[in-house]
Amino acid sequence: MRNLYFLLVLLLNSLVGYSQAATKPVVGVAAFTSEVDSKYSGAVAEKVVQIVTNTRRFTVVDRTSYDKVKEELEFQKTEAFLDSKNTAKQDVALAAQNMIIGNILKMSVYAIKNTDGSVNGYKSSVAFTLKVNEVETGQTTEAESFQTSVSPLMLSPESAVNEALKSIEPKLSEYFIKTFPLTTKISKVLTVKKESAAVVLISGGKEFGFKEGDKLIVEKNELIDGKPYPSQIGELKVVKVAGNDFSECAVSDGGKEILSRFNAAEKLTCKLIVK
Repeated sequence: MRNLYFLLVLLLNSLVGYSQAATKPVVGVAAFTSEVDSKYSGAVAEKVVQIVTNTRRFTVVDRTSYDKVKEELEFQKTEAFLDSKNTAKQDVALAAQNMIIGNILKMSVYAIKNTDGSVNGYKSSVAFTLKVNEVETGQTTEAESFQTSVSPLMLSPESAVNEALKSIEPKLSEYFIKTFPLTTKISKVLTVKKESAAVVLISGGKEFGFKEGDKLIVEKNELIDGKPYPSQIGELKVVKVAGNDFSECAVSDGGKEILSRFNAAEKLTCKLIVK
């Protein structure tokens, strides 16, 4: 079992390292609080981790198992690991920029019985709230409420809970996409026409979940009263996903200013347009 936790720690460290190179936000999912006492509550946090990971927009740190990870980190400080080159660094494993915090309001799991009193199956429904806490500033978004549909009749309570949670997947995906706009940068200007950028290469490809046809706005960032003030200067359209790390984009607006500011080494931000 300890080997499993050790592998988890190594995975967290490698994910955090990748996020620094690819500029994906690092998001932690905390263990959920609950207004009800149910042994199936953990399934809600697991579903949130799954949905956030599947968006491919974040480096996800699953903190729902943090106590076990911390126990492993402390164990590695003992004499058994003094000469080991594989000891995990504790500070690295704690680098989430935002924490997703959930509270379960309702967890209904009930048996459907036959006329003779025997159990025919189980149904379930779940209600919970989510909010996002920015670790550095302590700022928190407003809580968003989620209510599943009642599950179909299932053979076990666990499968009933999981089926109920499936009904909320589209709304959860939409919530995370809108809460965390996908942001990247221009890595290279590939084609110039009439002193304007015509085709650019942006950081992020399949690993970011980009696809052909995606549109992004290009923003410049000024410091006003010590705070960043973004303003739109152009627009891009993904025409080719060039592997895991890059995408080629046609410049549909603002090519001249994009080229000028890129050549001046100004910081330009590209943000995915969410429909």
